[in-house]
Amino acid sequence: MSTRDDLVAAATALLDEGGPERVTLREVGRRAGVSHNAPYKHFADKQALLEAVAIQELVRLEHVMTDTPSGRGDPAGTEPTGRDPTQLEAGTLLRLVLHEYVSWALRHPRRFELVYGGSMNASADLHERAGATWRRLVGLTAEAQATGALPAGDPERLAALVRALAHGAADLAITGHLSADGKGRADAADLIEEMLRVLRHAAGSAGAIMTL
Repeated sequence: MSTRDDLVAAATALLDEGGPERVTLREVGRRAGVSHNAPYKHFADKQALLEAVAIQELVRLEHVMTDTPSGRGDPAGTEPTGRDPTQLEAGTLLRLVLHEYVSWALRHPRRFELVYGGSMNASADLHERAGATWRRLVGLTAEAQATGALPAGDPERLAALVRALAHGAADLAITGHLSADGKGRADAADLIEEMLRVLRHAAGSAGAIMTL
């Protein structure tokens, strides 16, 4: 890895340990094994370094959306049978992406907060990366709609719905307001399954009405 990559990795580790307050350029340099002045050659200030961490996480999320194979496995039960294989593939891919998103948030709550907490004045680079990740989610949603795995409509609006539920479920689970044996009587993964079940039913009902 390059020195810049080492600095971002060190900052990410410090973020995981204690949140943004734990991240200082001096400590990042020490962790990365470089001089205390070296980080300033790559980042103007702490804000720029934290933005680099956020961009890194968005890139990882986008890779999940691009690389997650439909045959990877079933994270929460058996996919209903009796549907066209192309529909199963598109629906399963979006489903896996949502589960991966929630899993990432629960494993790395401070990264989740950094990316989506709105605490930074985002640079053009961060806006661009966030936009690319969002467009990929919209694309996956449209693909699932095209095969009937999700109901018809504005794919951007539907993508906002599924992201809002996944994001909200993760946030509630992180803060202790959602658990399978407590509040909500469900965990974040359960709510994703419930949302997709409702949406599949809505898509099927719309199709049945159109054939009447």
